[in-house]
Amino acid sequence: FPVHLLNDSKKLSPEKRENISIIIRHLAMDWATGWAWPGEIDRVNIHHATLLAMARAVRGLTLEPHFIYVDGKFVPRVKGECEAVVKGDTKIHEIMAASILAKTARDIWMVQYSQQKPEYEFHLHKGYPTKRHRLLVKKYGISPIHRKSFKITFPG
Repeated sequence: FPVHLLNDSKKLSPEKRENISIIIRHLAMDWATGWAWPGEIDRVNIHHATLLAMARAVRGLTLEPHFIYVDGKFVPRVKGECEAVVKGDTKIHEIMAASILAKTARDIWMVQYSQQKPEYEFHLHKGYPTKRHRLLVKKYGISPIHRKSFKITFPG
């Protein structure tokens, strides 16, 4: 795999992430995406929902992994050996690749959801609480994909 293409997904432009994600999906032995939904985040908090999404991604694999790296301090409940690596998305190629796949999947989903709820402009901010996003939430209220537990501050 051309690991020189990998980087912290936050440091790559959306276009670069998309191009690299195509290569990852084509060359990786296996990959899967896990999701957690707004109601789950509200019920168990963002930390536990993130671990749940990680576990779902692992369960979505067709091959059983021998070892799993996770970005952060905690590992999900999965079968097999895991290691949490703080700032792993800047150090571990497998975590970089997973982060790129996760962000591109999220971006695609945001664009698709934006077609259903164009007034929120999810295709532009991808769910990040930008000033424009916060203004749109103030104007239209929260959408079905907003977490009710997230306390958004409104500009002005």
